[in-house]
Amino acid sequence: MAKRIVILGSGESGTGAALLALQKGFEVFVSDKGSIPQKYKDELDQMGAAYEENQHTESLILNADEVIKSPGIPEKNELIQALRKKGTPIINEIEFASRYTQAKKLCITGTNGKTTTTSLTYHLLQKAGLNVAVAGNIGISMCRMVATGNYDYFVLEISSFQLDDMYDFKADIAVICNITPDHLDRYNYELQNYVRSKFRITRNQDENDLFIYCADDELTVTNIEMVEGNARKLPFSHDREMIPGAFIQNQEMKIQLTENQSNQFTMYTTDLTLRGRHNAYNSMAAAMMANSLGIRKDVIREGLMDFQNVEHRLEHVAVIRGVDFINDSKATNVNSAWYALESMDKPTIWVVGGIDKGNDYEMLKELVKSKVRIIVCLGLDNTKIHEAFSTDVDMIFNTTSAQEAVHVAAKMSKPGETVLLSPACASFDLFKNYEDRGRQFKAAVRSL
Repeated sequence: MAKRIVILGSGESGTGAALLALQKGFEVFVSDKGSIPQKYKDELDQMGAAYEENQHTESLILNADEVIKSPGIPEKNELIQALRKKGTPIINEIEFASRYTQAKKLCITGTNGKTTTTSLTYHLLQKAGLNVAVAGNIGISMCRMVATGNYDYFVLEISSFQLDDMYDFKADIAVICNITPDHLDRYNYELQNYVRSKFRITRNQDENDLFIYCADDELTVTNIEMVEGNARKLPFSHDREMIPGAFIQNQEMKIQLTENQSNQFTMYTTDLTLRGRHNAYNSMAAAMMANSLGIRKDVIREGLMDFQNVEHRLEHVAVIRGVDFINDSKATNVNSAWYALESMDKPTIWVVGGIDKGNDYEMLKELVKSKVRIIVCLGLDNTKIHEAFSTDVDMIFNTTSAQEAVHVAAKMSKPGETVLLSPACASFDLFKNYEDRGRQFKAAVRSL
């Protein structure tokens, strides 16, 4: 009898997992507590997968041989607890997909910068003509990629929630961009639990693999003993020479992964399309991966010069009546907002707010004092933002839609200023997700 696989959560990862599991001859059942988007329902019907929506029927789930779980479902969920009690293996779709591919896996995690680093690495490998796909926490699910194509390389963005459900997976190259407190509501408000999740990216690595990390990131460096595999460690730094590794010296990025200096890759930071200190880190991590694969230096250099940044990450929307509008909707935590504010070089009207994930705004106070003139709150409960910054800015406004926020910001702004949407919060109080928030913001700006 075919092994029974139950997939909890539909969406892109669940539907992709169903596609691959059916292709490999498993009996498949998809169960979603919410409603399944029509396009995925059509697809499940087409492939003949059994599914249910708006409920979880325990009798159809607890008889699974293995469960593939959506990263959005927390460990404390009753159904997950019942499956654990039974000893049913629970994995995620990346772990499942990796069983059916021989491709080299370049895996990127971190609290901030992982999407940019992933997209940039994919861009460099594509430019070099490699047969590469990008998947994970970005774009199309890895299961779908494995089911429908054959690749030599996967560049994977992996979140801590995804890493929590990975056991036998092995990264050929693992990268931790940085670690700052985030999602603590999912980790019993224990920072070490979250840190431990991030370091799971090094599980099962051996001496032929690489672990690339930021030597300037305090939480990464102080917890380096949590590295689980035996990969070769390669640091990158903005401030100190790192050989082997990568560093910046006199506005020049230098990458040298061996003791042999003739292999050194150099490039002026002024030539990078991505600006700001945080992007110098992302560029170093991506270039180190490309360099370790033997991609030609001129290809890496060119790729770092012509890369277009991802949507919703410090994305320039328009200049209207001399005011710059910037969409950084992807900044769903305080640290991301810090990077955005740090890169502002004009007086700023800051659009902030949403669902607070236990935010501590203390680290933003100095930046807000020096750079922000007005705050426009975009959320249902803005109490903490008022408490944190009421003495640091001229005015704070409350709004409950992207259109209202943009209208207020535009009205209060002066030529030569910037309106920055960098919410530091999740979006689910007023929007479907951060993309929806970013697109509504852009639409509102364009209709001014």
